[in-house]
Amino acid sequence: MMKCRLCGSADLAGVVDLGATPPCELFLTAEQLDRPETTYPLHLRVCTSCWLAQIPPLITPEETFTEYAYFSSYSSSWVEHARRFVDGLELRPDSFVVEVASNDGYLLQHVVERGARCLGIEPSANVGAAAVAKGVPTITAFLSPETGQRVRDEHGPADVVVANNVYAHIPDVVGFTRGLRNLVADDGVVSIEVQHLLTLMELNQYDTIYHEHFQYYTVAAAQRALAGGGLVLVDVETLPTHGGSIRLWARPYGTPSERVHDLIAREKAAGLLELSGYADFAARVARVRRDLLRFLVDAADEGKTVVGYGAPGKGNTLLNHCGIRPDLLAYTVDRNPYKHGRFTPGTRVPILPPERIAEDRPDYVLVLPWNLRDELVEQLAYVNAWGGRLVFPIPRLEVV
Repeated sequence: MMKCRLCGSADLAGVVDLGATPPCELFLTAEQLDRPETTYPLHLRVCTSCWLAQIPPLITPEETFTEYAYFSSYSSSWVEHARRFVDGLELRPDSFVVEVASNDGYLLQHVVERGARCLGIEPSANVGAAAVAKGVPTITAFLSPETGQRVRDEHGPADVVVANNVYAHIPDVVGFTRGLRNLVADDGVVSIEVQHLLTLMELNQYDTIYHEHFQYYTVAAAQRALAGGGLVLVDVETLPTHGGSIRLWARPYGTPSERVHDLIAREKAAGLLELSGYADFAARVARVRRDLLRFLVDAADEGKTVVGYGAPGKGNTLLNHCGIRPDLLAYTVDRNPYKHGRFTPGTRVPILPPERIAEDRPDYVLVLPWNLRDELVEQLAYVNAWGGRLVFPIPRLEVV
């Protein structure tokens, strides 16, 4: 029986069952197309005791992140988001900034430019190597209480600890949080960015449910998770990134701000601290699937060509849940060369360089990383030259 990984309760209620899919970042090579793929159930549940939404820990972080296909710097808007964050920090020449899951140095490169001391902790050796090539000091490790203490012993306590888009990726929530506590100075601060369950539910963002994301946070659940590891949630901001995120500010000591209380009150008003708030989500997810499939089938019947833009993890949840294969989506493109010549897991859609769109002039481009809408509408403006149109599947089908 599955138990809540935060509070240990066995009282978990189903929210939406997306069937079974392969891990979303295990892109296939041509040689792997004739081999079987392992799939895992993708069933989101919510704990009715602490309201942490979660999926079973069916894969380990080591299986996903030892070698990783996602490089943050291929999103220009995300790099700019990181630059603005660093510019807002009150860094001194002797400040020490540590980022957990630092990826390819997309954020810490700005700390290096400011002349402050920094260190990245990145579990994926291939991605961490890209950070080192940029001049960002990086170690290859998963964060645990022991890792946090070792870094503190070797480098000193951190004034700022950053953990962007990783707090959902670890099954041992309390252990990871203790690692953050061991890293940060007693008067330091921890900044965590993670998708907000409130916007996920309100905007049908079900494609962000995948096996890398073990849990999905309300502010209320995050406050409890931080407390379990020895940190106090002192403030929270809402962000537009990833379709709607929260930036949690935590310290070893402190008092929650009014914004913390206000956001928890919003979550309560939305019904996310009781089962009623989750009742119709599965039906709204099914509607997204039907609308997208109807559009793709109609386009195929009319002889129209549809290709994809992007090969993000969320896209693979969508493609697998909808059963979309190359007969409906000829291929998708991605800026990341690592993915070129590979195929999406489960659905086997070819991944090509972005230049292919201008060569083929398709009728429609299905945008899979919809969270980068503003950036990609600008990047793909050239599609208008031949009358092509962009298609956004989330929160509802929209042809632009």
